[in-house]
Amino acid sequence: MLALDYRTAFDLAPIGLVLSRQRQIVDCNRRALAMFGADREQLVGQSLALLYPSADEFERTGARIVASLDAQGWYADDRVMKRLDGVARGELFWCHVSGRALDPLQAHAAGIWAFEDLSSKRKLKVAFTAREREIAALLIDGLTSKQIGKRLGISPRTVDVYRARLMRKMGAATTPELVNKLLSG
Repeated sequence: MLALDYRTAFDLAPIGLVLSRQRQIVDCNRRALAMFGADREQLVGQSLALLYPSADEFERTGARIVASLDAQGWYADDRVMKRLDGVARGELFWCHVSGRALDPLQAHAAGIWAFEDLSSKRKLKVAFTAREREIAALLIDGLTSKQIGKRLGISPRTVDVYRARLMRKMGAATTPELVNKLLSG
């Protein structure tokens, strides 16, 4: 009979779990390994940057987390991540990431993060730039151009330019239609 303890619960959780310290992977469970197509040796001790489409997206997401933590250190968003190895090596996919920094004043000192693969619900059929993916994720969260601009440190007009590009790529006439198409893939 399988032991019912915290380690077993962590390892067999139905979502990907990652423990981090200074944005380095300290531990991860089986679901996270399967989701990213990796072996434990490929992830533990490595930077979370391995799981992002680009180093730039890794840095911008880190800054966004610092700016957006609530008072208890909680944070969540939908973002595009990258599969590391296996048959889907290099594949980009939508992922819901939620978790918390153990010390809200030091966002990256230590954290507990949950990863949910959204690829069965939301496909990446159109090639987006890193900034387009970032803006798409914030539009899905319901943010306005002004809110997105503030969060990303760009002007609302620049956000509108990216939104127009996304609408053109997705064949959407309105922002609600764009969001609907982004959600449905």
